[in-house]
Amino acid sequence: MRTCTIVIPCKMASVSPEETVENDAMPRELAAESKLYVDVGVDYIPIVYRDEYNIHLLGLEKLHPFDACKWGNVIKNLKKKNLLKGLNLATPNEATEADLRLVHSASYLRSLKWSINVAKIIEVAPVALVPNIVLQKRVLKPFRYQVGGSVLAGKLAIERGWSINVGGGFHHCWGNKGGGFCAYADITLTVHFILNHYPHVERVMILDLDAHQGNGHERDFIGRKDIYILDMYNKYIYPNDTYAKGAISRKIELFAYTEDEEYLDRVNVHVEGALNEFSPHVVIYNAGTDILEGDCLGLLSITKQGIIERDEIVFQKVRQRSIPIVMLTSGGYQRVTAAVIADSIANLNKKSLIDMSSH
Repeated sequence: MRTCTIVIPCKMASVSPEETVENDAMPRELAAESKLYVDVGVDYIPIVYRDEYNIHLLGLEKLHPFDACKWGNVIKNLKKKNLLKGLNLATPNEATEADLRLVHSASYLRSLKWSINVAKIIEVAPVALVPNIVLQKRVLKPFRYQVGGSVLAGKLAIERGWSINVGGGFHHCWGNKGGGFCAYADITLTVHFILNHYPHVERVMILDLDAHQGNGHERDFIGRKDIYILDMYNKYIYPNDTYAKGAISRKIELFAYTEDEEYLDRVNVHVEGALNEFSPHVVIYNAGTDILEGDCLGLLSITKQGIIERDEIVFQKVRQRSIPIVMLTSGGYQRVTAAVIADSIANLNKKSLIDMSSH
């Protein structure tokens, strides 16, 4: 099991409700002026990725258990399986400050210009000593490209029925604060773009099956009746955000080291129940792989096959109802994670739950 020894200890205390305040984000109508919703030709499959997702920070990224090149390694593993031969992936644009202001306050975005704040978010203390201009290029810019990828994946899901952003899923960040390796609220932004561009979409479901509670999107959407959140997570780990739990429509708290049989039974029962209860027009699936046995932060005991079956259950239940689904890869803190994600995508393709062929 990996351990985290050189980190800023911000994965401890719960977050107070006072930290959720009305932000000064830009009016949503400005989403129409964004360049994140690019047209993607039918010769591109709705898997979103670009090499700029990956983080290279002078070796300092190795001080965190997260594989900072996980996203590129997913693609490498898919190529090894010959699943991408002759195929084009959709490539996103970088989210601009104007895009981010649709969700984030100006004061929060300014705070990212201080290296110590970035160090707290990515939980690597020595990063506080790195010039911020380096962090903007080597850390925050990759995150902004992944945000663009999540937003574009939202568009592709509506158009094609499904999409996968190989990155994204920063579910611990909300309008006024980042944390837990999440600097930008891509899930919230993706929802806003969908609601602003597609009038027929009136109800959005977030299925968050990362090992950690998704307190970021929960704080952004607390009190919203058009957003349904299912969150299944290890009850004993970060963030333990009691206030944010008030936004959860269907809460499933797991004991540490829960194994496949119990876990998959709960996924099957609760995803079915949530879909019957809410009837969403689109589903955003936060498919964290930090549930994998041996993950030093997730502290669950789900096998590789369990993750593959989990994703299959979710896609099968959503797609049989003809509901568009966006998959984000979110957390996963072991070097084997990229191979597990690739194997799961391959299984979805094999079971015809996605179609990895250009038309």
